[in-house]
Amino acid sequence: MRLEAITWERLTDALADRLLDSGPHDGGSRLRVAFDGAPAAGTGRAAEALAEALRLRGRPSLVVSTQGFLRPASLRYEYGREDPDAYFGRWFDTGALWREVFGPLDPGGSGRVLPDLWDPATDRATRSDPVELPPGGVLLLHGPLLLGHWFPFDLTVHLDLSPGALRRLTPAAEHWTLPAFERYAAESDPLASADVVVRADRPGHPAWTGPRT
Repeated sequence: MRLEAITWERLTDALADRLLDSGPHDGGSRLRVAFDGAPAAGTGRAAEALAEALRLRGRPSLVVSTQGFLRPASLRYEYGREDPDAYFGRWFDTGALWREVFGPLDPGGSGRVLPDLWDPATDRATRSDPVELPPGGVLLLHGPLLLGHWFPFDLTVHLDLSPGALRRLTPAAEHWTLPAFERYAAESDPLASADVVVRADRPGHPAWTGPRT
């Protein structure tokens, strides 16, 4: 995999321009973008930056975090609070993401996306109101372990960390999750499957593959 140095500003502008160039030119449908990566990679910051770049170009967007779609604690912690296999396969409510985020954006859908469903702090439903993403808008979904679920993304961006950087940038209290990311790299191979790979080992100095054609 060949990487070249780039600034976050140039990277964000390139992604925004690609989304505008790729349509939808009729304004009738909505694009869906993934920012995939471990929490330490900063997927949320990247998604918010792209949302601002799209706003400046006149394109509405909606940033959604998978952190708002965790399963209840009774399911997440069924095998203990620090089980990497549970983190890999049981923590995130992929069914709810299909139903509440992707379903409304299907052709003919209402466009009314639920921005979050579950509050892990209170372990209760958030009861948030749906947010309407207008026709021509862009969904920016960010979080870990996003690829491999057959989600209907139009563009996937993987923020990659080398094993050493992942360990260094992940808080010690969360090191128990590291085997889950090793498994994800082996089973889902985001370096090969993502449309864009960004190496984020040095937070202020990213490098990327450029968009794959």
